[in-house]
Amino acid sequence: MTDRPETLADIDYDLPAERIAQEPIEPRDAARLLVDRGDRVEHRHVRDLPELLHPGDLVVVNDTKVLPARIPIRRSTGGAGEILLLEERDDGSWEALAKPSKKLKPGDVVTAEGLVVEMGEDLGDGRRVVRLDPGDADLHDRLAEVGLPPLPPYIENQIDDPSRYQTLYADRPLSAAAPTAGLHFTPAVLEALRANGITMATVELAVGLDTFRPVMVDRLDDHVMHSEWYRVPDETVVAVETAERVVAIGTTVVRSLESWKAAGEQSGRSSLFIRRPYAWKAVDVLLTNFHLPQSTLLCLVDGFVGPRWRTLYETAVAEDYRFLSFGDAMLLER
Repeated sequence: MTDRPETLADIDYDLPAERIAQEPIEPRDAARLLVDRGDRVEHRHVRDLPELLHPGDLVVVNDTKVLPARIPIRRSTGGAGEILLLEERDDGSWEALAKPSKKLKPGDVVTAEGLVVEMGEDLGDGRRVVRLDPGDADLHDRLAEVGLPPLPPYIENQIDDPSRYQTLYADRPLSAAAPTAGLHFTPAVLEALRANGITMATVELAVGLDTFRPVMVDRLDDHVMHSEWYRVPDETVVAVETAERVVAIGTTVVRSLESWKAAGEQSGRSSLFIRRPYAWKAVDVLLTNFHLPQSTLLCLVDGFVGPRWRTLYETAVAEDYRFLSFGDAMLLER
């Protein structure tokens, strides 16, 4: 093992298809929680989190809301397709993924039950500029009518209740995917955290393209991270600076806080690629789901706990933990 992952093989592992959770567990906090104790692991549940943390800890969550960003469309030829919204641009247009991309030319107009979509510039990597016309409706209201939750491609079917792909504290609609570690939280867990002297703060990170794109190069040095917009509010800055420990709920919180510390800017665009060795500046504890093989998120976990992530993942597979967006979670300390 080198002093940091260099190739896809260094962030690869065997994920049996049956370990990929296809639907959310009920209730949310019944998700299992693999707790890393360094020389051993504990098998707990997310509902136990308040007793696993310490008074004086600060729990930080990403409170962005997931857009109903997957839009079934009808082409002028009558053929079907799909637009996946990624992020709104400053001029009111959107960055999106489109299917079938090769058949959708700049200037083409497609429809989606009251929403008109004009295809624009090809940005590369499958990304397109699109303009949305909701007619006489508010755009977000129209998206709520015609859009679907942007579930990852390894989820085979849409879920019956779209709210299960939202955190309970979701606020501003910005993200093209859920900050999935937060999906486990219930009102009871949040109340127990407060009762145990654990405070909470929020960040915003608009989850974007890297959620949908695997690493496409063998050497990690050659991978280009797509930038994501983040914001760390003033009150969160104060809370982080005074907390005993900072507990990040998910990798999106990690990227927000560490981007702020690295750039010295509380908001902006970040393409921070966290790999070992990494000089951590904000996060002490991480609650996160289990991630795809050969992903930048595995690099982040490796940067947090080192190569023992392999043992943790092997244990999780052997113990029938549920993986990926609707799966179980792990609690890690640096």
